[in-house]
Amino acid sequence: MSTTCQCHTANRCYNNTMKKASSILSHLRNQPQFKFLKQQVCYKKYLALLTPKYQKAIAFIYIKNETLFIAVTHPGFKMELNYNRDLLKSVLTQLSSHDTECEMMQAKDVIIFHSKYHPVEKEKIAISTVPYYNELASSEFEIQSEDSELIVKFEQIKEQIKCNK
Repeated sequence: MSTTCQCHTANRCYNNTMKKASSILSHLRNQPQFKFLKQQVCYKKYLALLTPKYQKAIAFIYIKNETLFIAVTHPGFKMELNYNRDLLKSVLTQLSSHDTECEMMQAKDVIIFHSKYHPVEKEKIAISTVPYYNELASSEFEIQSEDSELIVKFEQIKEQIKCNK
């Protein structure tokens, strides 16, 4: 296989030996200065192991000083997750023991708190800007002007009213 550049168009050129984006990102994730990227991947894996109800309840998580901090989206979820601290801790232990990339995710304690600062994706409702109503104006009026430009404008208004009915 040749390693020369094959150009199909002027702006698109590729090389068969170029690295893929996923391999570049995995290489960067393993660098010490990008340790937080590796942690974020593990946090997402941890959340994926939880039930969908808990995934919806948790805004974000992080580990600091061997303590798992869990921010919830609503105070009601805080009580429910407090009752299941052992479950949350055991899932974290399972993840750190079975996944070699997430070995650093170990916690002795779990703290659950409500956070009003959390990224929530809200559904955007499409609002139509065109008002739908019945035309109440009538096109039956006399034009009492002698100016020809005004007469033309009023005739146009009459036509628009007729079209809207």
